[in-house]
Amino acid sequence: MISVIILGAGNVATHLFRAFSESSQVSVKQWYNRNIKIIESFKNEVDITDDISQLFEADIYVLAVSDDAIAELSSQLPFENRLVVHTSGSVNPYDIDKKNRRGVFYPLQTFSKSVTVNFSKIPICLETLTKADYLLLKTLATSISNHTKRVNSDQRASLHLAAVFVNNFTNQLYRIAHEITEAKGAEFDMLKPLILETANKVQEVSPYKAQTGPAKRNDKKTIKKHLKLLDSKEYQAIYKLLTDSIQKTHGR
Repeated sequence: MISVIILGAGNVATHLFRAFSESSQVSVKQWYNRNIKIIESFKNEVDITDDISQLFEADIYVLAVSDDAIAELSSQLPFENRLVVHTSGSVNPYDIDKKNRRGVFYPLQTFSKSVTVNFSKIPICLETLTKADYLLLKTLATSISNHTKRVNSDQRASLHLAAVFVNNFTNQLYRIAHEITEAKGAEFDMLKPLILETANKVQEVSPYKAQTGPAKRNDKKTIKKHLKLLDSKEYQAIYKLLTDSIQKTHGR
């Protein structure tokens, strides 16, 4: 059984705790956060602490904290030559203090504390500096996920950037669509089957082949009508930008 200590209390840390706790191959020995009140509700499930000098010994220490906090927190760890990994998509493993063995355990997914996820379907990107540490980290990853992949820092950075496009930017477009429908008393829920179909389609064909709509078919009349319906100059600019991008992609 692999022993783990989690450091941090955000969305990723919370979901990792739940996933590790449900695995028969992992023992979460301790959970650290500088503000212990945030994890106090878990005190009957795991040893919690806000004193970094009192961390237990474990096989792997998972820094599930903000990107900016990784270097400083790793430098404060009161031990050496243990495997310390972060969960960031964009931070280099060398940002972890060199007194310990370093690695990355990056679950490629969006997390909200209130939304349950199925970790077995989440890809976990792994990076270590030695083969022995990779084998240990892979064992941890496969204990909760059916999809693990060894990636280097450049590949992980590109995946993280792409994830911003498919998740964060797309979600902002959902928000704009929600505002557009609400302004006219239409129901945003009517769009949910379309949202699901769009996501499902790219499981089968490339995004290039899946593209439809007025921009691809160069329907100038519809495009002009849509722009007129948008009261916000900001939304008009977004519409024009994406329309131009689609037309350039498809040679219109």
